[in-house]
This record gives sequence, structure tokens and C-alpha cells, in this order.
Amino acid sequence: MHSVTTSERDSMRRADRLFEIIQHLRRKPTVRARELSEWLEVSERTIYRDIRDLISSGVPIDGEAGVGYVLRPGFDLPPLMFKEQEIEALVLGARMVEAWTDSELALAATDAIAKIEAVIPDGLRNYMANTALLAPESAGIEPIRCDLAGLRRAIRSRHKVRFHYTDVLQQGTHRTVRPLSLAYFGPVWILAAWCELREDFRTFRVDRMDDFEEIEERFAAERGKTLQDFLKRPETWSRSSLTASQD
Repeated sequence: MHSVTTSERDSMRRADRLFEIIQHLRRKPTVRARELSEWLEVSERTIYRDIRDLISSGVPIDGEAGVGYVLRPGFDLPPLMFKEQEIEALVLGARMVEAWTDSELALAATDAIAKIEAVIPDGLRNYMANTALLAPESAGIEPIRCDLAGLRRAIRSRHKVRFHYTDVLQQGTHRTVRPLSLAYFGPVWILAAWCELREDFRTFRVDRMDDFEEIEERFAAERGKTLQDFLKRPETWSRSSLTASQD
């Protein structure tokens, strides 16, 4: 199981952290900075700065460093307003992520919906909970042995990856690639990458990847080897081009 690194904790968007601080204050009568820092995995100094910024922006927080903080009763975040079609798009998208991706991303989708439910009016909250758009898990999805969450992290952090790949002819090769993008073509996930073996762009079916390893070596955006360059190619995501490039 992947452990959260310091860099990943530090990359938490500040707006998300401020939202979480308010939510935590709403749930408990008094909260100390140490508790918030341990919960959010940041320093107490960061919490003190965030609390000061929340107070200066008008959030009614009482207390001080070393004592604890209290959110005065009656405060609530301004409600978010969505059209019914927007609610359906959000819920269906989250359910697709929950059903068709890895457990880490599925949990993120669940958390995102919970955050939206916390700040929308009751009527919309009920509509969201009862939206009749579903995304059942498909029995036809090809099983994935590769660490899909790790592959996403490598794309995000620009780390090269190694794996063993078995092509459509059942021939195996070892690859080191610059991972650029993941695309879902039910029932398979496709990795687009710059392949060091072929010295060109290649696409790989993730269900045919084994012995996946994220390596320490990072790569910079290099002209001719970026996702944008890959997407400029004609018929990038066509079935014929995908089959042809999986060698």
C-alpha cells in the first residue's frame, strides 16, 4: 500500500485545507491546533496561519494558540447552487469513477460528493442522494494487475516507470517509459507514453502490464515527447492507431 509522502501532503490545495478546518470546527465544540495539524498532516505553524486567514476573511472563530479554537454558532458556508442536470453530471461522474477506477480514486470521488453535499441546500441534497443514474461495475472490464493508483501518481509527478508488457501476439518485452496519460476505453484502460525502447510514442493496455515499478528518475517536458505532442498526431485515439502502436 502506498504511504502518503511529505511532498504529497504538502501539495494539498490550501483551499481544501481551509474547508476541512471549518468542517472540523463545526463537528467539535473546541479544537486545538495540534489536533488539526495531526489530522491534516501539516505543521502547527501552518494551522495558526490558516486560522488567522479564516478570521480575517470573516469566519467567526474564537480562541488562541495553545488554548483551542471554537466556531461560533450560526456560521455556515454559503450554499452552492447547481442545476438538476449539473447534479446528475456530478453524481454520474463520481459513480463511474467509483466503479471503473482504483480504490484510491474511488474514495476521492466519494469524498468529493460528500463535500458538495455538505454545502448545498437540503432540496438539492435530497435530489443528489436520489439521482437515478447508475454506473454498475462491469463484469467485462479486463482485470488489472498493475498498480493503477501508482501509475496515476507517476503521471502526476513525472516519474518514469518500468514494466513487463505482453502484446496482442503474446510476445513479452520490458519497457521503460515516460507515462503521459491514462484513457478509459471500456473495457480497458490505455496508457499513452513515450517509450524508450521504441524511441517513439506508444500506447499500452494496462491489463497487459506486469511487474510495474515507479522509478526515481524524473523526466522534464521535452519537445516532441509531451502529451500535447502525442495528442497532435492524427487519429491518436482511434482503434486502428491504438492497435498499431501497441508494439
